[in-house]
Amino acid sequence: MLFKKKVLIEKFNEKIGYLFSYFLFTTIFYYILKFLNKLPENWSYYHIIGITLLIVLIGTILKKILK
Repeated sequence: MLFKKKVLIEKFNEKIGYLFSYFLFTTIFYYILKFLNKLPENWSYYHIIGITLLIVLIGTILKKILK
């Protein structure tokens, strides 16, 4: 019983870590693009979130297809 609880905690921690790293990467990517003036004037942080989320989804789909 203790083993199952540990597995659930580890999976939860893995998902939290993934979300944290996703938002950290997105934030750094946004500020790099903003600093280099590569963003259109009317784009915000939410547009970059959408782009990186699309990249993650495409990667996940390709991973499942190639399995």
